Amino acid sequence: MDTALVVMEGISKSFPGVKALDKCRISLNKGEVHALVGENGAGKSTLMKILTGVYTKDEGRILIDGKEAVINNPRDAQKYGISIIHQELNLMPHLTVAQNIFIGRESFQKNRILLNDKELNRKTEELLKLFNLDIKPTVKVSELTVAKRQMIEIIKAISYNSRILIMDEPTAALSETEVEELFRTIRRLKNDGVGIIYISHRLAELKQIADRVTVMRDGKYIDTVNIDDVTVDDIVKMMVGRNIFVSAPEVNASDDAPIALEVRGISRGKLVKNVSFKLKQGEILGIAGLMGAGRTETARAIFGADPRDAGEIYVNGKLVDIKTPTDAVNAGIAYLSEDRKQFGLALGLDVETNIALAYFKKFTKLFGFVDTKKTSENAEEMVRKLQIKTPSVKQKVKNLSGGNQQKVVLGKWLTRNCNILIFDEPTRGIDVGAKSEVYSLLNDLAKQGKAIIVISSELPEIIRISHRVLVMCEGRITGEVSGDEITQENIMTLATKHID
Repeated sequence: MDTALVVMEGISKSFPGVKALDKCRISLNKGEVHALVGENGAGKSTLMKILTGVYTKDEGRILIDGKEAVINNPRDAQKYGISIIHQELNLMPHLTVAQNIFIGRESFQKNRILLNDKELNRKTEELLKLFNLDIKPTVKVSELTVAKRQMIEIIKAISYNSRILIMDEPTAALSETEVEELFRTIRRLKNDGVGIIYISHRLAELKQIADRVTVMRDGKYIDTVNIDDVTVDDIVKMMVGRNIFVSAPEVNASDDAPIALEVRGISRGKLVKNVSFKLKQGEILGIAGLMGAGRTETARAIFGADPRDAGEIYVNGKLVDIKTPTDAVNAGIAYLSEDRKQFGLALGLDVETNIALAYFKKFTKLFGFVDTKKTSENAEEMVRKLQIKTPSVKQKVKNLSGGNQQKVVLGKWLTRNCNILIFDEPTRGIDVGAKSEVYSLLNDLAKQGKAIIVISSELPEIIRISHRVLVMCEGRITGEVSGDEITQENIMTLATKHID
C-alpha cells in the first residue's frame, strides 16, 4: 500500500480555559477525498489550522509522505504542498484572474520594474486549459460567478504545486449546477493524485464526492469510516452522540396563548429566504442550524439591525414598521446579540449605567438631567432579581464574569420592559454554573408571559430550554420540531437538509 500523503496523530491543542483538541487524528491518501465532519465547535477548523500552520500543536505529530513534518507557519505548510480554500474566498475582485492567481509571484520584464502581463496571462491560460475553463486571464474577478471564483481559488492553490488541498464548505454558496461543476473539478484533481480534505455540513453530498469520513465531536476524534459503509443518519448519530442532560422546559406555553410576534416572508439577500413563523406569549422558541444557516441574520432583520428586502412583522397582531433597532425597541422587541461585548455592553461604564442605557428617558428629569437616585434603585433591583454577582452597581462591567455580563444585558432590556426577547447564543463563553442560571432566568421570564427566541449552536442547550424548535439551513426554515420530536438526530437531519 502506498504511504499516506498526510497522517496527523495524537494532535492536542489548548487555549486559555479550553482544550480545543484532545489527541485527534486524521489521514489522507493520494487521490482521495476525505470528508471531515462534526458540529460547530467540534474542532475541525482548529485541526486544519494546525495542518496549515496557522496554529502550532501542543502535542502529537504530523507525517508528510511518511516523514515527520515541522509546520510552524503557513509558509512551512506551503513548502509541503498544503493549501486551503476557505469558505470566504480570498480573491481580490478588482484584480484580473491572472493577477489573483500569481499575486506575489508576478513575472517582470527585463528591467525588473514593469510587470510582464503577457507572460502572466500565458501561464494563467495554460492553467485554465487544464480545467477546461472558458475564462479569459484578463477578466476581473468581480465579473465572475461564485462558482467560477471557487475554480480560480482551486487553480491558484494548484499553481503552488499543492498535493494536499483543504476545502472548507466549498459548496455553501453554489447552485446545483455550480456544485456539479465543482465536483467535476474535484474528480479531475483526484485523478491527478491530489489528496483533498473536504469539510462540509451538507452531509448528503458526501455520498457523491467523498471516499472516507472522519467524525469529530467536542474536540475529540470519534471514528473514520468508508463512505460506502454508512448512511447519512449514521454520520449524524456519530456527530451528536454525546450524553446530555435533557429536560423539558418547566412551563409549557398554553395552546391558546396570544401570538406575541408573527414574521411573514422575511428575506434579506441570500442569507435569509422567505422566513415565516409565529411566537406565543410565554413560549421559548429555539432556532437551530449550522454555521451560515441564517439564524443571526434572521434575528437582525427582525430587529432592524439589517435592512429587509421583503416581509412583514406583526406584534400582538398589529403590523409594525421596523426599519431600525429603535423601531424594534419601541415595538417591545429586544435583541441580545451573540457578541455582547461589542453590541450589548459599554464595558468601560458601570453596571448601573449599562442597565439604564436602553431607557434613559425613564430616568430623565427636567432639562434632561439624569435622576441618579432612580438609576441606582433600578440597578439594585435588577442585581437582586437576576442575582448579578458584583461588589456594587458602580463596578465597571468589564470586571464582571461572562455570565454576569450577560445578566447585565438582560437587566437592560427588562428595564425597558420589552415583552419579546431574542437571545443570540445566550451562554456563549460562560461556565456551566452560569449557564444553569441563564436557563432558570429564561424559564422565569416565560412564566411571566414574555415571548422568547433563543438562537444557539449548542444542541443540548436548544433541547434543554425550548418548547418548540425551528431549524434553518441555507437561509430557509427546513422544519419544525416540538415535544418528543426535539432530538439531536432530528435537528441535525433538518439542519443539513438542502432545499432548492
